Amino acid sequence: QVHLVESGGGLVQAGGSLRLSCAASGLTFSSYRMGWFRQAPGKERELVASISASGLTKYYSDSVKGRFTTSRDNAKNTVYLQMMSLKPEDTAAYYCAAVPINYSSARSTDREYHYWGQGTQVTVSS
Repeated sequence: QVHLVESGGGLVQAGGSLRLSCAASGLTFSSYRMGWFRQAPGKERELVASISASGLTKYYSDSVKGRFTTSRDNAKNTVYLQMMSLKPEDTAAYYCAAVPINYSSARSTDREYHYWGQGTQVTVSS
């Protein structure tokens, strides 16, 4: 059974930083693209970043480009999202998700992802 468990969310002031982690189990982690999504109340879920199985190809949405960085450690079955210069509009529940690398692209939408974590809340105060 596949499990994705996010951690690292919390309350931070605008301009601050947080690092989210997502630990995966039950799958061959190095064969999966990993995505980070977020969903704010009343808004659709959006792709924030994705990283290929090897870690060589990364995608960032325009809203976070230059502020967020995703990375992965395949030896630890973990993917990370380093968030810097946080803004109040970054407030959302953040989810990691996994999709087989052969069935995805860097901009794959949430419908294409197979497995999801439970989410972690990020709140940025102004």
